[in-house]
Amino acid sequence: MKADEVRKMSMEDRLKKLEEARAELIKLRLQAKMGLLKDTARIRNIRRDIARILTVINEEKRRA
Repeated sequence: MKADEVRKMSMEDRLKKLEEARAELIKLRLQAKMGLLKDTARIRNIRRDIARILTVINEEKRRA
């Protein structure tokens, strides 16, 4: 997910996507602990998506 895609979303969509990403991160971390995770780079990508969403949300708050 790119920052431009996040900026085009409504605030409700951003918050929903943030919640989904955080839930997926928890699931992936659990799988990694159990040794079942094959694509370990997915954790890093989800963390970056979360950071992008939070960055855009904070930018919007500063503008208002």
